[in-house]
Amino acid sequence: MDGLLSALAASEAATALRFSRWSYAAANTAHVLGVAVLVGGILPLDLRLLGLWPRVEAGGLVRVLVPMAAAGLGLAVISGFLLFVVRPLDYAGNTAFLTKIGLISVGAASALSAHAVWGRWLERAGGSVRARVGAVSMLCWIGALIAGRMIAFTGD
Repeated sequence: MDGLLSALAASEAATALRFSRWSYAAANTAHVLGVAVLVGGILPLDLRLLGLWPRVEAGGLVRVLVPMAAAGLGLAVISGFLLFVVRPLDYAGNTAFLTKIGLISVGAASALSAHAVWGRWLERAGGSVRARVGAVSMLCWIGALIAGRMIAFTGD
């Protein structure tokens, strides 16, 4: 694994990001924007699952917010990878980073299963089932956001 991480650190992309004044800043800004769009799309859906806005038709929220959250996740993953290659050996051993990746994995799997597997069933499911799905999602995404911010304050 160290060989792969070292190769990433030595890549042209990593070198460009490390030594360019603006490329790292652009990747960092793209990452923040991606996270904002992701969390901004997910949290209203989670709150709806928790019972907020019961008169608002869930299908309309899903049609608007799911593509928005997916686009945010895509931007955050791509830009996050660019940030990762700058110091992959450091990040691979950072507990906050590993926590963030774990929470993102659980949050993404939860979202995929909620939309692909459960589909309309989730909308018809009991309030406690919807609330659990919403609570898990909120904990994952807010936890990933906090863990991501803590990366700067942990490690070397």
